[in-house]
Amino acid sequence: MLICRFAVGEDIWFGAVDGLDDDDQVTDESIVAPIEGHPFVDIRPEGSVMKLADVRLLAPVIPSKIVCVGKNYREHAAEMDSEAPDEPLLFLKPSTAVIGSGDPIDLPWQSEQVEHEGELAVVIGRMCKDIPIDRVDEVVFGYTCANDVTARDLQKSDGQWARAKGFDTFCPLGPWIQTELSPADADITVRVNGEQRQHGGIDAMVHDVPAVVSYVSSCMTLLPGDVILTGTPEGVGPLTDGDLVSIGISGIGTLTNPVRSAAP
Repeated sequence: MLICRFAVGEDIWFGAVDGLDDDDQVTDESIVAPIEGHPFVDIRPEGSVMKLADVRLLAPVIPSKIVCVGKNYREHAAEMDSEAPDEPLLFLKPSTAVIGSGDPIDLPWQSEQVEHEGELAVVIGRMCKDIPIDRVDEVVFGYTCANDVTARDLQKSDGQWARAKGFDTFCPLGPWIQTELSPADADITVRVNGEQRQHGGIDAMVHDVPAVVSYVSSCMTLLPGDVILTGTPEGVGPLTDGDLVSIGISGIGTLTNPVRSAAP
């Protein structure tokens, strides 16, 4: 099932998406059925249906925290002149960095080197702590596309990653949550202005989804709606004013955001 979060006028709903094409793209037949309440509790159709083209998609969730895994693909670690760590390397992005598909990524004046990092995002469905690897499926609600936008020059100069990863708009999520994905069978493709920049199978992760979720839950309590970004394959590169960046994950869909300069 595909679960989105959307706005009609000033009203915000969660809804179930249907009618995509074989490439998980929106068509004239695509619809959304609003659901009552919150999908992490129970999915109950509200009773109406509307065309997906007539609503404004929002970030599918606003998490209490975004936990990210660095250097989780060996080739990406190598392009950063590093090695993949023996244990997941964790850092946080603030919830204020979240935007949805179609929203602009703002290039901060403090940086001269902002880069894309396409990633699979795990959405947690229930409160959990110290989850064994073999029970991770019980706490995962679904998966979505993410862009771990990074000010690479600030990441290097600061010596830690909070500022470089935490600017407003630096965590695009969407376009919806896929509740039935098998991550090991999916792949990520990142395009900028239609040109492929990144491509890789999710099965190439150093630490797979069950290992990552279990590890994170051993450090902190995870709440419904929390998001875990699982790392990016090789090929990260620059974003400039006027670019259009798309993160596509097979079985989910495509997260697309324009890029613009943010004046001080």
